[in-house]
Amino acid sequence: MPVMNLASAPPVAERQPGAREPFGLHLRHWRQRRRLSQLDLAQEADVSTRHLSYVETGRATPSREMVLRLAERLDVPLRERNALLVAAGYAPMYRQRSLDDPALAAARRAVDLVLKGHEPYPALAVDRHWNLVAYNAMVPLLMAGAAAELVKPPVNVLRLSLHPDGLAPRIANLPQWRAHLLERLQQQVAATGDASLQQLHDELAAYPAPAAGHEAPSPHADYQGVVVPLVLASPFGLLSFISTTTIFGTPVDVTLQELAVESFFPADADTAAALTALAEASSTS
Repeated sequence: MPVMNLASAPPVAERQPGAREPFGLHLRHWRQRRRLSQLDLAQEADVSTRHLSYVETGRATPSREMVLRLAERLDVPLRERNALLVAAGYAPMYRQRSLDDPALAAARRAVDLVLKGHEPYPALAVDRHWNLVAYNAMVPLLMAGAAAELVKPPVNVLRLSLHPDGLAPRIANLPQWRAHLLERLQQQVAATGDASLQQLHDELAAYPAPAAGHEAPSPHADYQGVVVPLVLASPFGLLSFISTTTIFGTPVDVTLQELAVESFFPADADTAAALTALAEASSTS
């Protein structure tokens, strides 16, 4: 079956500045989010503290090179680097295109190869808001039984996972998996300052929490804190997964920087055998 396509520091109290607000406000926002003093950032960017202070207060206008240097030192995502450039009076540098754009054809092929090559194990690609972008043939088989509204594009995989009408009732270690996803999402909010991700986090956190003792016993539950497994109930019994995340190295396109491929691996021989059987049954049906 072909791959299918669907169309670090804690946060600070300061609000995310708008793109049309002064560059200095944007710079101060990111400096404080990264928990750096003006002296720290000045040393990182090899500029004088006085000049950096003038830039933050609007008494000096940074060059385009300076904007990019400061953004690099602050590890600002590409989308927000464009906002910094615009606020400083320069044109955006990083393009944002659909993954189906001809210019991203090579990247799309790479994603498809990773997803298809991972079968008979599930793998999927998501955008920065955890919306499903592409997936391999195994993913729909594992989503079976979820409410129809949760699997209508755009599918948000975190919402699908934790919603009471989604996969949550089938996740045998739901308290552990829920805590893992919420912590991971909050770390992403802290790194990016994305208000939409914060709203998603708040929505997911408001879902009914599983009762104590919800977790089903599993011989594969002890990973000694190295990884957090996903243990999913299925007609084949409990399926135990560990996952890895793949991102593009050194992207200069907003879409590619924000794209992540989540690959799920069987955590035990029983899960591997069940997935192989499921894939074979699907291919002959």
